[in-house]
Amino acid sequence: MGRSLDCRASVVIDSAGLALAPGFIDVHTHDDTSVIRTPEMLPKISQGVTTVIVGNCGISAAPVQLRGGPPDPMNLLGEADAFRYPTFAAYVDALAEARPAVNVGALVGHTALRNNHMDRLDRIATDAEVEAMRAQLREALDGGALGLSSGLAYLSANAASTEEVLALAEPLAAAGAVYTTHLRSETEAILDAMEEAFRIGRLSRVPVIVSHLKCAGIANWGRSGEVLHALDHARTAQCVGCDCYPYAAGSSTLDLRQVDERVEITITWSTPHPEVAGQSLAKIAGSWNVTQLDAARQLQPAGAIYHSISEEDMRRILKHPATMIGSDGLPNDPRPHPRLWGTFPRVLGKYSREERLLTLPEAVHKMTQMPAHRFGLADRGLIRPGYHADLVLFDPEKVIDTATFADPVRASEGIESVWVNGVLSYTASGSTGNRAGRFLRRGKKAWIQ
Repeated sequence: MGRSLDCRASVVIDSAGLALAPGFIDVHTHDDTSVIRTPEMLPKISQGVTTVIVGNCGISAAPVQLRGGPPDPMNLLGEADAFRYPTFAAYVDALAEARPAVNVGALVGHTALRNNHMDRLDRIATDAEVEAMRAQLREALDGGALGLSSGLAYLSANAASTEEVLALAEPLAAAGAVYTTHLRSETEAILDAMEEAFRIGRLSRVPVIVSHLKCAGIANWGRSGEVLHALDHARTAQCVGCDCYPYAAGSSTLDLRQVDERVEITITWSTPHPEVAGQSLAKIAGSWNVTQLDAARQLQPAGAIYHSISEEDMRRILKHPATMIGSDGLPNDPRPHPRLWGTFPRVLGKYSREERLLTLPEAVHKMTQMPAHRFGLADRGLIRPGYHADLVLFDPEKVIDTATFADPVRASEGIESVWVNGVLSYTASGSTGNRAGRFLRRGKKAWIQ
């Protein structure tokens, strides 16, 4: 964006009654392979998202060398043929060739590194394995990676000690990178898991971003106050933030540890039983005349939506000033959680306009300037001369999500025009066919608490 342009406009847009904002930044995605395989990126560009951060939850498409099928939860990104990038540089080259419709910033996954250098993932890494992981991480950081992510709740990383993760986090400070984490626990032990993450940040002197902060499981409903108190306490001494999605349900692989007959669980995919996608686990168990746990075992490997979050807790976390917006959508799911298509208009329409949980400027800030500064996305996140023209024009009186759990693949309403790097890429009529996204190398952070 320049202060003035010495040319005549070929198109003039009447934006009376509309709002112009910086393009939205989805800080928590699993679009690693989608940005290459389906570069039109309709689930995101249709929401006004112009930049996605990939490589979250410890799983990234690069650098990866598989010796068989991808371990859970790396299989959320695709089957073995989706992992074609043995180096971070190879992934960056593939992005340049694909030219997706959105910009891409990338984290390196801890689980991906473990997969590359360990024969088994159910144990602590040796010193030699940690050093090999550090070397591969440094190479990626030199190539522009935004930081390191972990997913310590998953069995493929749960055996990792705090010291293992800390050793990997130590190179981040010199690079000006961040550490993001899917906590070791989001249930009963969440406070201990948060302290582990904060300790890693303190000792390695790097900012910490807690991914999709929530109080999961019925037994933990109502604990968001103490969770946010712990977050605020940490923020007095170090750079700490979080992200969340505006739904009272999460989605991931089907975890036997999370099967609770009090919680509604919907199956999104199953390798041995693809025909059950979209059905509830309770219905499947009933038709098979088995318990829900036994049904879950028979469905493996599989994915699921868990209606295990309190709406009140989610609202409290969403409103907190340290919270960014991240969809955590799973684009490879045949029947995805609606957050894949609806997260950002849902915040603007339901939680800002209708419920007044956030003012419109507060909501937009969580989607734009805050994430751009925290992740070091240079010259993004603001409408300012000299900044890249990532822009979204929307109707603040009409913007709303339309994707539902019953019908999850639906574009939102009220998004009028989206520009990526100055190129009109989406209108209310649909994609323009233009794809102007770029790989975004890590720049200098200006942390916003």
